[in-house]
Amino acid sequence: MRRFALFAAAALLTVASTAHARETRVEQSLRSLIESPEAKAAGIDGSVRFYLAGEKVNVQQRMGEDVTNKKTNAANKSDEVACNWVALSALKALQDGAKSRGANAVVDIVSYYKKNEFKSTTNYECYAGAILAGVALKGTYAKVK
Repeated sequence: MRRFALFAAAALLTVASTAHARETRVEQSLRSLIESPEAKAAGIDGSVRFYLAGEKVNVQQRMGEDVTNKKTNAANKSDEVACNWVALSALKALQDGAKSRGANAVVDIVSYYKKNEFKSTTNYECYAGAILAGVALKGTYAKVK
């Protein structure tokens, strides 16, 4: 009996460490996500515009930088679905921050997962595992034309 208990414990530890270890990098279109029906359902209402670093935008006033780091349950979800869900949560946090500062945009957005910058004029970066998916975004609140 004792041998069985030790075997079961070892098997559980192996499965748990293997499941937790996966961290797949996923790149997806920010614009497609913002324009999706899921974005509206998540509260992305169009009152704040989002611009990735390198996108052309006429900034009138910068109003401070912010970082949002969100995680979501990825169990039983595809990487794409989990990443979309958590990215919407990050965008909602930036939208709320912009509104509280009187900004109408977040500009110069970069992915900032584990404090590593990923710049793209089209995509954001997500890391998906068997249990969690995460998105971190860094951007500057601004008033734009």
